[in-house]
Amino acid sequence: MVFRGTIADASDFDPTADAEALYNAMKGIGSDKEAILDLVTSRSNAQRQEVIAAYKSNFGQDLIDDLKYELTGKFERLIVSLMRTPAYHDAKEIHDAIKGAGTNERCLIEVLASRNNKQIHDMVAAYKDAYGRDLEEDVIETQTHFDHCDLYAAGEEQWGTDEAKFIMILGNRSVTHLRMVFDEYEKIAEMSIEDSIKNELSGDFERLMLAVVQCIRSVPMFFAKRLYKSMKGLGTADNTLIRIMISRSEIDMLDIRECFRLRYEKSLYNMIKDDTSGDYKQTLLNLCGGDDDLAGEFFPEAAQIAYKMWELSAMTRVQLRPTVRPAPNFDPAADAQALRKAMKGFGTDEDAIIDIVARRSNAQRQEIRQAFKSLLGRDLMKDLKSELSKNLERLIIGLMLTPAEFDAKMMRKAMEGAGTDEHALIEILVTRSNQEIHAMNAAYQDAYKKSLEDAVQSDTSGHFCRILVSLVQGAREEGPADVERANADAQELADACNADSDDMVMKFMSILCTRSFPHLRKVFQEFVKCSNKDIEQIIKKEMSGDVKNAFYAIVCSVKNQPSYFADRLYKAMKGLGTDDRALIRIMVSRSEIDLFNIRKEFKETHDDSLHEFIQVETMIGDTSGDYRKTLLILCGGED
Repeated sequence: MVFRGTIADASDFDPTADAEALYNAMKGIGSDKEAILDLVTSRSNAQRQEVIAAYKSNFGQDLIDDLKYELTGKFERLIVSLMRTPAYHDAKEIHDAIKGAGTNERCLIEVLASRNNKQIHDMVAAYKDAYGRDLEEDVIETQTHFDHCDLYAAGEEQWGTDEAKFIMILGNRSVTHLRMVFDEYEKIAEMSIEDSIKNELSGDFERLMLAVVQCIRSVPMFFAKRLYKSMKGLGTADNTLIRIMISRSEIDMLDIRECFRLRYEKSLYNMIKDDTSGDYKQTLLNLCGGDDDLAGEFFPEAAQIAYKMWELSAMTRVQLRPTVRPAPNFDPAADAQALRKAMKGFGTDEDAIIDIVARRSNAQRQEIRQAFKSLLGRDLMKDLKSELSKNLERLIIGLMLTPAEFDAKMMRKAMEGAGTDEHALIEILVTRSNQEIHAMNAAYQDAYKKSLEDAVQSDTSGHFCRILVSLVQGAREEGPADVERANADAQELADACNADSDDMVMKFMSILCTRSFPHLRKVFQEFVKCSNKDIEQIIKKEMSGDVKNAFYAIVCSVKNQPSYFADRLYKAMKGLGTDDRALIRIMVSRSEIDLFNIRKEFKETHDDSLHEFIQVETMIGDTSGDYRKTLLILCGGED
């Protein structure tokens, strides 16, 4: 078996000399932290154990106690953790995760899902030795879903009658066997095992099952995602970062680095460098072992992972699920009267308006508009505009428009005024079906007395304009992949990568803007085989500006459209200020299509529920909370 770690046994190792060097580094006032970190990170864990023994026999002191005394903060935690054996380190992580008031379920899931049989047995023994307690009993006492009884109960309530069999298969079959099982499952169910879990489960049980499946598919990719989540955004989850960097440094850190760069277009080394500081940073970088960005080119080892990702995407048939459905016992006349009552006289009953509009399907809202006009002789849209204001008005009006009217209005808003919202134009045109684009074209012409194509041509230019005009036609092919043609398309794209930039863009446009999504999945898969590169990396490296963003959006939508929207929602809310127009646009347009799937992707990618994110990020400026309340109703649940 090829060694894929970054820390190996040091040659010419002398534990007594190392013990003396560490003793000298901590002697006197202050300590030589650089000497400590350089020595500790250049020895394997087995060698560190010999150094601990030599330190005690030579100086009569406990090396770990001395390190704890001399060092502080995250650096101390990292160095001391490196000195423990893997089994005792895991045992301590589990113990820390379950002691005290709250349980760190994510730590439990990560450790229990990713360790092999021997590692689990060693950890159980170490836990017993260190704490005098039974690890399994302590985990069960947390009342989380980690023992078979609780797993069965949690599954039985939500997942039909076969959950026990599912758990038994995942827990007892070999990794190789399970990968074959997952492939067969996808063929039979036309849905990946991950999507099945996301559809049927929630909370910690869902997270545990997904972690187990992800580790079966690829342990390095599982850890690459965990590392990214530990450092993205404001603040760093240092415990997670320390735990993974230590536990994988002698196992598969090179593979994790490859997966990280493939998925996030940035080396793990550079992310650590940007996110941490001081001796703590240097120790982590030593464990990381190197900067993959220095290689420049997309590295060949990742091609196999990229190919498998596209293969999985091509096989998967996602069951799209809305969060807003038609209301039962619907009475448009009663709703029209209730809305009139909510807006009559002094003041407005926003709660009554929200509860009706946000809890009806779009088709039902159109019936309410008609009933309002025929029964009361009034225009509901005008009344709502006069009674509501700001984001609540924009959201409620957006819900009352037909999908085609809403899309047309969003396209108009993206182009009017001084600046153009190119991201909005891309998002709408890339993600709508031919039928939706045709309906939007008609609605645009009707509302603004100008064709959408003319508007796009007036507002954009160059290759970006050509891409949008191509998409505005709503002429994308439909149907499954043509394997022979997909191979030819993939080769044409690979050849275009060597052409000049104009020819490359035109060739990419002729394929990416016209072929069906199922066909493009096969094209992108074969592209990896033709070029040994992934289409996403090529677009990011070879293209720029709006053209790059448009092609990248197409690729992301082809791969996993709910995930694309989850990313758009995250970007709309993270950082300073919220892009309310983007937030409203996505929540309104996807609520009756796939907002449930988007929610699940959001949770998996960002470790926060969409519900929670909306609740926190929309507080500023929404003093009454009505805007937030409406968004949360559309969101449909907390996950």
